[in-house]
Amino acid sequence: MQKYTCSICGYTYDPQKGIPEDDIPPNTPFESLPDSWHCPVCGALKSQFHPSEE
Repeated sequence: MQKYTCSICGYTYDPQKGIPEDDIPPNTPFESLPDSWHCPVCGALKSQFHPSEE
């Protein structure tokens, strides 16, 4: 699954890990996150993320 990186702070969302502390289970694709989701580090909007090159 594709990882996505925040263009503001550099946080990388890893779908294999999810964010259990925010009720996002492992294996949740980035595309399945709600449009209201935001970066857990800096609060950037989902639209400010781009596919990771990792």
